[in-house]
Amino acid sequence: MKNSMKKNFRGAGVALITPFKADLTIDFDGLGKIVDNQLENQIDFLVILGTTAETATLSHPEKQQIIDFVCKRVNGKIGIVVGIGSNNTQEVIDSLLTMDLSKADAILSVVPYYNKPTQEGIYQHFMAIAKSSPLPVILYNVPGRTGVSMSAETTLRLALASDKIIATKEASGNISEITKILRDKPERFIVLSGDDNLIVPIIALGGEGIISVAANVVPKIIADLTHSALDGNFKNAAHYQLRLQKMCDNLFVDGNPAGAKAALHSAGTIENVLRLPLVPVNKSTYEILAKERMLLLEVN
Repeated sequence: MKNSMKKNFRGAGVALITPFKADLTIDFDGLGKIVDNQLENQIDFLVILGTTAETATLSHPEKQQIIDFVCKRVNGKIGIVVGIGSNNTQEVIDSLLTMDLSKADAILSVVPYYNKPTQEGIYQHFMAIAKSSPLPVILYNVPGRTGVSMSAETTLRLALASDKIIATKEASGNISEITKILRDKPERFIVLSGDDNLIVPIIALGGEGIISVAANVVPKIIADLTHSALDGNFKNAAHYQLRLQKMCDNLFVDGNPAGAKAALHSAGTIENVLRLPLVPVNKSTYEILAKERMLLLEVN
């Protein structure tokens, strides 16, 4: 296993979108622009093939092409996390054994969706993944999408059971449960916010960063916010957090990553194209996101 620990995954991470051309093929030129923008604006690590990447619509060859492209573009400058999750444990294991992850630093694996497993099922699922993974594992709890929440007790049990499980991305929005994890976790275990609107509260309680959607659009603001909070400058961090709220809310009002793609389209970076069943945001949301992006750039 690579020595890919806290230095790579503390700070501001971004859940990268997958831009598409009008013919629905992957827009690698657009993806390159987005990656370069992250590197130029002090983002600490990238997450590829997460939910925000529309991974459910990508073929296995396309997934490998994206991994190879981003790893080559980054060229070791910052950490790279690859999303590999399923509601079929064996499918995750098969992917871990067959995909070329040699240039990546960790995997992000979501709580199994749709099946609604028990907490014991979730525990055994992640332990099986940790046993098979060649890379460190970041857990991903997002009950709004999966239909079941991994409890704080299960997260802590996993953190204590395997050194290969190094972090969790918490997108439950349940501050009480997140606080329990922060209170009782091993020192080495990292808690990352999965919600752009909760970066400051989670870091204030002992979290160590964010895996952000908004950073696709305004990476410098997310980086400055996160680094300010980690440095204890909560006045500066709160300024950014409060200013970001309207954009963050509207990024998700018509679905993710439709909001991020609309904002990037308004900047002239990519085409406003998603693969079904997702569709572009409505006109009013597009106009709000375009305006907020410009206002945020002026503030920064």
